[in-house]
This record gives sequence, C-alpha cells and structure tokens, in this order.
Amino acid sequence: MKEDVDFYVAEARKAGGPIVELGVGTGRIAVPTAQAGISVIGVDSSQGMLEICRRSAEAAGVADLLDLRLGDLRRPPVQEHVTLVTCPFRAQLHLASNEERLDALRAVRELLLEGGRFVFDVFAPSRDDIEETHGRWLEREPGIWERADWDLQRRVLTLAVRGEAGETRMRLSWRSPDEWRQLLEQAGFEVVALYGWFDMRPYDGGEDSVWIARRPAH
Repeated sequence: MKEDVDFYVAEARKAGGPIVELGVGTGRIAVPTAQAGISVIGVDSSQGMLEICRRSAEAAGVADLLDLRLGDLRRPPVQEHVTLVTCPFRAQLHLASNEERLDALRAVRELLLEGGRFVFDVFAPSRDDIEETHGRWLEREPGIWERADWDLQRRVLTLAVRGEAGETRMRLSWRSPDEWRQLLEQAGFEVVALYGWFDMRPYDGGEDSVWIARRPAH
C-alpha cells in the first residue's frame, strides 16, 4: 500500500507538528511525515511494530522527530493537544463494537484542539470482493499469501497472512459509511469531507472511504 502516503503527509504539512498517528505500525507513513519535517507522536499496541518503526526512523535520519508510545486506540497515552490526529490503513477496523469505536473516537476528540481534524480511512467490502476472496489463499506479494474469511452476519473479516517468517491472523470489523458518519457525529465531530480514495475523488459508494472530521470550535 503506497497510495495513501502522499495524502497523509500532505495533511500533516497543512497541520504542522506535532501530530498524533494512531496505529503507527512500522512507520510506513510516520517516517515520510517526519522526513517532511513534521514531528509525530506515534501510538501502536504492538511493541514489535514500534521497534521496526524506530529502526526505520533511525535509518532515515528522523528518529528525533518520532515519539513512539505503546498504547491502545481507545486510550492513547497522549496528554498533548494537537491540530491533527490520523489513523491510517484501516486501523479503526480493529475495534470490535460500537462501544469501542465511540471510546476511540471520543479519545481522539479529547486530543484535538478546537478546530483540529481527525483523518482516517476504512472500508466496507463489495459482494464481488467477498465472492472472489472468501476462503481462498491468494498470493498478494511474492511469497506472501493471504486468506480472507468473511462473516457477513457479524460483518467481521478474519484475515490470515503467511510467508517465510510464519503466519498471523487478525479480525477486522467493518461498518457502512452512514454508520461511520453517525458514530463521528455521536462522538462530537463535524464531518468535513468524505472521499472515495486518496486522490480526493468524491465518495460514490465504493469499498474505500477516507474521512476528514473536525472538532468544532465553540
């Protein structure tokens, strides 16, 4: 996944630093953001991911611009207040219930200064995607295989990935754009924009949705 990097870096440039990135992972977006001169507070629940991110930042010469913290989307260990919080690469789908989603969204709102923005992306699968991938091992990258098992009743994707280093699996829970809008509004956000992809094309009912929401100024 590369198409989202320039989009998130551009959003960080608009905001200036520091920004908070939730689900910072390996630093795929945080390191280029730091290379653009923006300081990043990166939060992830995986110590292993944070170590990879730290090494990537050191290799890129921007380790001093990354403040990496172990923590949960629902309770990020951040006391600072910022103008931008991001949550790239569908990390919000790791939340299993509306209660958890609201906890996470309200936590983001508390991190933002008035007028500050929350930028994130999620997806909801198409029926064609489900039919093409359900229960099948597919080679996504050379030597990296992926299997998707879709539970349509609970709207949960169990995703298994295997390669030379081993195998892992995760569960992702999707919701419709209308439901995400309702959750954002319930958590006290105003929706500023809804895009269908990172080129900022208008959302037209596709699988991917890219959101920009704002904490209202009072």
